[in-house]
Amino acid sequence: MVKIRLARVGRKKKPSYRVVVADVRAPRDGSFIEIIGHYDPLTDPPTVVVDEEKALKWLRQGAQPTEPVARLLDKLGILERLKTEAAA
Repeated sequence: MVKIRLARVGRKKKPSYRVVVADVRAPRDGSFIEIIGHYDPLTDPPTVVVDEEKALKWLRQGAQPTEPVARLLDKLGILERLKTEAAA
């Protein structure tokens, strides 16, 4: 199964995250299939950049977002766009 999840990067006490598409068997910071964005929680407001087309492509193919990523995608409106496409 393929998941869209966060992979931690950055240094000690200064986390930032990549939004990646990875196999569920891969470790959190291990191998991944594709980077689709990044998230920096330390800026004010937190920075979230996700390539919408790549995210939609993977969601259409059945990739499941983790809870934190689902919240980020919901804030960006990507999940809503996916739902409207499915309803049409």
